[in-house]
Amino acid sequence: MSHLGARISHIAPGRVHIVLPARPEVTQQNGFFHAGATSAIADSAGGYAAYTLFPEDADVLTVEYKVNLLAPATGDHIEAVGTVIRSGRTLTVCQLEVFGVQGDGERKPVAHGQQTLIRLDRPAE
Repeated sequence: MSHLGARISHIAPGRVHIVLPARPEVTQQNGFFHAGATSAIADSAGGYAAYTLFPEDADVLTVEYKVNLLAPATGDHIEAVGTVIRSGRTLTVCQLEVFGVQGDGERKPVAHGQQTLIRLDRPAE
């Protein structure tokens, strides 16, 4: 996330927001946020949201995710919101939403998806 310039802007149990400012490095040839950058922050927001509900000795990996791109991603930044739908003993399912955000705070949905994650035990050090 640091390579993309993304940062966590909100953390709560089962919910995480990640913001990615507009920069040429994360846009495509028409100036829209690249689908890869959009999907990457969505995946991370869901992963961190799941992680907030895990025990301290656990880790998380994405098993699968699907993202529908709803509109060209434009704005001063995009914001991904990962929300846990169900946290199980092994698998967790999250909803993924991404919004294009203008300087005045106007938010437009640009992507929506779902993700399945697996909880892993951290190896002993």
